[in-house]
Parts: sequence; C-alpha cells; structure tokens
Amino acid sequence: MAGGSVDVTVRGAGIFGLSCAWACVQRGARVRVVDPFGPGAGSSGGVVGALAPHVPENWNDKKAFQLDSLLMAEAFWAEVEATGGVTAGYARSGRLQPLADEAAIALARGREATAAELWQGRASWQVIAVTGAAFEPASPTGLLVHDTLTARMHPRRACAALVAALTTRGVEVVAEAADEGAVIWATGAAGLEDMSREAGRQVGVPIKGQAALLRFDAGAVPQVFAGGVHVVPHADGTVAVGSTSEREFEGLGTDDQLDAVIEAARAAVPVLREADVIDRWAGLRPRARSRAPMLGAWPGRPGHYIANGGFKIGFGMGPNVGAVMADLVLEGIDAIPEGFRAEALF
Repeated sequence: MAGGSVDVTVRGAGIFGLSCAWACVQRGARVRVVDPFGPGAGSSGGVVGALAPHVPENWNDKKAFQLDSLLMAEAFWAEVEATGGVTAGYARSGRLQPLADEAAIALARGREATAAELWQGRASWQVIAVTGAAFEPASPTGLLVHDTLTARMHPRRACAALVAALTTRGVEVVAEAADEGAVIWATGAAGLEDMSREAGRQVGVPIKGQAALLRFDAGAVPQVFAGGVHVVPHADGTVAVGSTSEREFEGLGTDDQLDAVIEAARAAVPVLREADVIDRWAGLRPRARSRAPMLGAWPGRPGHYIANGGFKIGFGMGPNVGAVMADLVLEGIDAIPEGFRAEALF
C-alpha cells in the first residue's frame, strides 16, 4: 500500500489481530497488519484448537459473547477459506466428556435443559451412553456428555488461512511499518506487559501453556475432554493434546509437565497409547486481569484500541471480537460487553 492509504493498522498477527483485520476489510476498510515475528508467532501458533463452550448455566456477558462467536464460526471460516484458498481445519465436530459419578450425572442432566434454552436451539448438551467407539473416553458410570456446539480447528492453519484471505483482499502483513489511521493493538502476552507498565498496575499476565501433537488419524469424530486435558482430532491425521496452565515457570521450553498431559490423554483415550509424539509446543497465552477478553479504546491514546486477553478461548472468541472491534473502530458503535472493557483495567 502506498503511504497514507491505510485506514486501520493492526499490530499483532495472532487470532485477535487477524480477525480484527478481516472484519475491517469486510467493511471496506484499507488495512495493514504489522507483526515483527510473523503470523501466529505467539500463543496463536499453538496446536490444540479446541473451540469449547462454557457450561450452559450461570449465564453472563462472557458466555453469551462466546456463544455468539461459536455460532458465527462456521460461516466465518467458510468465507475465509473460500477467499484465500487455504483451509483452517475447522469443523463443528462436538465433544465427549465422561461422567464420573451420580452427582456428575445429575449436574449434566440439569444442563441439558439450560442448554436447550440458552443455546437458542442451535446446539445441544445431552447425556448419552458409551458406545464402545475407539475414540471415546472410558466412563465409570457408562455415561458421557455429548455437546454439539464444540468445534475444532488447527491454530497454525487458521492463522495461515486468514493471512491468505487478507492477502487476496490486498492487505499487507509486514514485519515493520509506521502507524496509519486507527491502530488496533492485538499484541498478546507482550502487549499485556507493555500496558501494565503504562498503566502502573497489572492489567494482565502471561500464562505458559504446553501442548503436543500425536500422529493418529481418528477421522471425523468428536473431541474429548477428560482427565483435565483436551484431546482434539485434526483433519490432517494428527491429534492435539493439551494443555498446562502455568503462572510461574522457568523458561519457555517444554518439560515433564507436558509428559503428564500426554499420559493423561492416553489414559483418557487408550487408542492413543502407541501414537507417536510428533510436535511439542510451549507458549505464553495472554490472560487479562478480568479473565475475559480486553477490548476497546486505549485510555489516553486517542485513535488507539486494544484487542487482547484471548487466553485459552481466543480462537473461539475471534469472529465476534473482530466484529465488535470493527463496529467500534470504523463506525463508532460500542457493542463491547461491560466485563470486557479495556478501560476498566487501567
């Protein structure tokens, strides 16, 4: 793009930054994305990609916003893939969770009714009997929760798909460039630390996560959440397992905590016992102090905006984060939930 031709500069090429850029382009804005480390270099370059909903009870703004985003996802990713020609590995394939005892069964059956109401009839949460399928968790009660809202995608492929779509629409994704137009800061864990220094208080912290990829072609089956780990079959013949959540850590490499996650996944889904580990990943995920996404105008910086704090649910939140940030930046429409407001953390 020639000088002076940019309406919006997005700083950060992770899922929030790329989703904001895509939403702005869809509204007709001229956009440039800037990231010195390249697309998906931070926590968005992980491997798990579990787009899992919050439980359907104790409803609040965060859960409602996430539901809207999860329901937007299929059309969002279909358009991204059609535009750029690169697959994100998205599928709304559902999720299975074992029920440990009678108390868990009672709680899950209560959620059947609340899901029917809160999920707008567009997805279900049901208690089902185990079937004996190979890619199914063992359950001491013989019962599982099956929800049809959970989806999966491959994070690295999703970032590549967004970059391809943006490039097709004339957007540059570059390592360095000056600010032009409105500026959206979607700079992840490093950005939270920068904001904390400017605010003189902690607005968020980086949380280390570790995950792994196993070589196993499970086919088109639901993912599993059991033993405290996500087990996510991808379309490329791999299965992702994760993840740790480490507030205190030494170094950014993987360690024996990831070994424990892998073993928990193999215990939950025994068919993975002999599957080779082909990738081990560790990264810093941005958790805002509120534990919700941190969105809105940057206090004291006119024309600058914040999209941060995706933490563990950034990919699930991405479509709706992009939409509300484009509303705010391009049209001055503020649809950001109260619990997400960036200025409240400064």
